[in-house]
Amino acid sequence: MFCNQCEQTAKGTGCNISGVCGKKPEVSALMDNLIFGLKGLSVYMAILKEQAGISDDAINRYTLEALFSTVTNVNFDPERLVEILKNCRTMINAAKKLCESSGVKVPANEYTSWDPGTGTDAMIEQGNAHGLSTWSSDPDILSAIEILLFGIKGVAAYTDHAYLLGKKDDEIFVFIHKALAAMTDRSLSLNDYVELILECGKINIRAMEILNNGHKEHFGTPVPTSVSLGTKAGKAILVSGHDLLDLECLLKQTEEKGINIYTHGEMLPAHAYPGLRKYSHLAGNYGSAWQNQQKEFPEFPGAILMTTNCIQKPQESYLENIFTTGLVAWPGVKHVTRDDFSAVINRALELPGFTEQPGRNITVGFGHDAVLGVAERVIAAVKDGDIKHFFLVGGCDGAKPGRNYFTEFAEKVPKDCLILTLACGKYRFNKLDFGDIGGIPRLLDVGQCNDAFSAVQIAHALANAFKCGVNDLPLSFVLSWYEQKAVAILLSLLFLGIKNIRLGPTLPAFVSPNVLEFLANNFNIMPITTPDEDLKTILG
Repeated sequence: MFCNQCEQTAKGTGCNISGVCGKKPEVSALMDNLIFGLKGLSVYMAILKEQAGISDDAINRYTLEALFSTVTNVNFDPERLVEILKNCRTMINAAKKLCESSGVKVPANEYTSWDPGTGTDAMIEQGNAHGLSTWSSDPDILSAIEILLFGIKGVAAYTDHAYLLGKKDDEIFVFIHKALAAMTDRSLSLNDYVELILECGKINIRAMEILNNGHKEHFGTPVPTSVSLGTKAGKAILVSGHDLLDLECLLKQTEEKGINIYTHGEMLPAHAYPGLRKYSHLAGNYGSAWQNQQKEFPEFPGAILMTTNCIQKPQESYLENIFTTGLVAWPGVKHVTRDDFSAVINRALELPGFTEQPGRNITVGFGHDAVLGVAERVIAAVKDGDIKHFFLVGGCDGAKPGRNYFTEFAEKVPKDCLILTLACGKYRFNKLDFGDIGGIPRLLDVGQCNDAFSAVQIAHALANAFKCGVNDLPLSFVLSWYEQKAVAILLSLLFLGIKNIRLGPTLPAFVSPNVLEFLANNFNIMPITTPDEDLKTILG
């Protein structure tokens, strides 16, 4: 195996024995085989769209789920991946029939004639033959293809969330198929891939936008909300991951059952949505970021539900208490569907639950609607010199050493500056007391990683107010990254022309020296150094 798609990849280059995330070689091979098959499927769909203007909802939906299944910390179950591979062949046959019935000719090649093989062993063997080294012999082309692929995986994740809320845009599917098909074309140049990479950033903005619209229409507009970090007496269920729809379904199914629901990780922003916080048994937030679950879950006296990505290998101490739903899978862990969480509920009723333990509160819900609602106060504070600078400090968290940088950086930000934060990277400092500036909290929690859309809206609103470009604002981006959704967000920022981004704790292993030089020359993207040095450089 060889996998380098996350920040914690072994030795900073790639996992080639077993994944740091827990991914086994056979799982990695099945995923490589799946990506190969998806490229073939997309060749059909890209030509079909171009020549006949035809799209197919079932194939598009399948493509999202298949890509999302290969994102870090989502699916570790070989059996589930085998079924997805079988479905890929089914989808290719369906795409082929659509082409034939429409008079569209698709050239036969190793991608369009792909078959996953019969049996798990054959699929694994084939996947080993389709690994990274087969994509290109040019390190820069290979780097560009990886950046594009990982960005597409992030786009697929956000689009999948939006799709579940009834939101979709054919433009996104068209691009995903076009980009995957482009990876089969060995005549494309590095510049061609750079154009696709920036277009991926553009498409990801649209994906985050429709997801934002879906969340607001379904759950209401987020408002600043105080969230308890303490516990209530009673039975308990902990929900981790990102899927707010899963949380809503669980809240509905647990009404009047005497069970309190707690959020974990990226579910924290759920408390700000009126449609979710209306449930009185949405009790508070427990624990911190995803990478601490093996320390925090053994202490949780109830059932645990994992949605979307973020799962780690469950320990024996809570193996009977943890459940997966949606695309998440771990071998031996019970899988449930959102229309029937009875197994989770019954397990929670069997376990002791919490005693009353008061805790402090933190505030979430500073999306762009909330911040722009006090925009005049913010602008006045800037003009009066009360607010000197804005920092966006956030992104993915992780366990690799070096991430304490973000805690120290936030602590050292001068008291006349505001900090915007989002995603699980905020757990490095979101329980600290930063105070306020004229009644405006110095720490503004914008939300989940997909709420980077809100952060961009805030930045553009400030730029319009001061009649300047975003890069001319007293605004600095200091971002942590871990997996492929963070890659998609970074590409969106690059598409918008945002410069001087500081990225850490390390730069992606899949960025070649020449591609890194291109990013540095064109966008001045740079690695973090030390909090003191970076603050000195930013603030002068």
